[in-house]
Amino acid sequence: MKLGWAAGRVLAKKGNGPVLVGKDTRISGYMFESALEAGLSAAGVDIRLLGPMPTPGIAYLTKSTRAQAGIVISASHNPFYDNGIKFFSGDGTKLPDQIEHEIEYELNLPMQTVHSRHLGKARRITDAPRRYIEFCKSKVENNVDFNGLRIVVDCANGATYHIAPKVFEELGAEVITYAATPDGLNINDECGATSPEGLQKLVKESRADLGIALDGDGDRLIMVDHQGRLLDGDDILYVIAQLEMKKLNGAVVGTVMSNLGLEHAIKALDLNFLRSSVGDRYVMDLLRKEKLILGGETSGHIINLGLTTTGDGIIAALQVLEEVAITGKKLSELVGGITKFPQIMKNVKLQKQIDITSNDDINNAIKDVENTLGNSGRVVLRPSGTEPLVRVMVEGENEIQVEMLVDQLVEKVGEVVSQL
Repeated sequence: MKLGWAAGRVLAKKGNGPVLVGKDTRISGYMFESALEAGLSAAGVDIRLLGPMPTPGIAYLTKSTRAQAGIVISASHNPFYDNGIKFFSGDGTKLPDQIEHEIEYELNLPMQTVHSRHLGKARRITDAPRRYIEFCKSKVENNVDFNGLRIVVDCANGATYHIAPKVFEELGAEVITYAATPDGLNINDECGATSPEGLQKLVKESRADLGIALDGDGDRLIMVDHQGRLLDGDDILYVIAQLEMKKLNGAVVGTVMSNLGLEHAIKALDLNFLRSSVGDRYVMDLLRKEKLILGGETSGHIINLGLTTTGDGIIAALQVLEEVAITGKKLSELVGGITKFPQIMKNVKLQKQIDITSNDDINNAIKDVENTLGNSGRVVLRPSGTEPLVRVMVEGENEIQVEMLVDQLVEKVGEVVSQL
């Protein structure tokens, strides 16, 4: 409630438009929605309630309805007992840092409600799902349909349950729906982009052409080919790059965790491959800085600024299906040009936050491994953004060698950490 009030106070100084509030399907969303509504109203800001909607759908509606901001209540791919809040600006992108700082300042002030005559009003936008369905469909070329394609769509019992199947059905595909009966507790529970085993099994059993796994809030995508083989964000980025080659301004953005095989495959398309830090925010920052269009993460966040303002699992899936429909090729054939390098990541627990990048012993150990790998591998050490961990990743051509080298680095990092 205090956050809603603080955000409302900042936004009220900048305009008179409403704030949209949407959520995924976890049970605590009811509580968060009511609290945010009360806080925004207390600050004198009108509210438009969307109900369960995918994160990218909320971003789209924030822009298309000329709202001041959009608020998403979601913990994305996390279990039902987690929840969180994120904001979109009026143009459907993340809030500028300056606005965030202003909201943080207001959070430290005592809460004061505006005069009763100035309280914000709330109403529901009842056709929000249909608006977003039509938006998604509009991103497929008019002369392309998906007739003859049988697909399995795993909605993770999340925010896309009432939207994703309709998008693909209305474009002509035969859709087998999976994990689309949310009860507030089963979001991401052994389903969705982070647990695709059920989808893999169903694709094979139903003899489907492919499978689509979204996460709880619909901004992440993992796919499965007709053989049940898992395709991650690197594979999906490569397929879309083939479709969009002439529109990409010469480059594609990945992250430091993107597989070296993806980099080689993108360069084989005569495109450059740039790497950002891990996180869709950093992918977006690099896209904007370099005036590029397409980027993504191995985890399945795919951003195509030619089509939308943020990562969107449904729209990324539509682009892959469009490439399948246009070429007549199976999904397994479309990823034939990418050969993944063995990549192993292990975690080292920290007792306290430390700057491992400035430690000479660790840096020397990294150089030794890089010298061993030569030009055929990479080393990445990075602190986790959410846990007291250091993630150690080694990638190379020989899996046995990679396993040995990652263990060597993990041991060295563990030694250094234990001495601090």
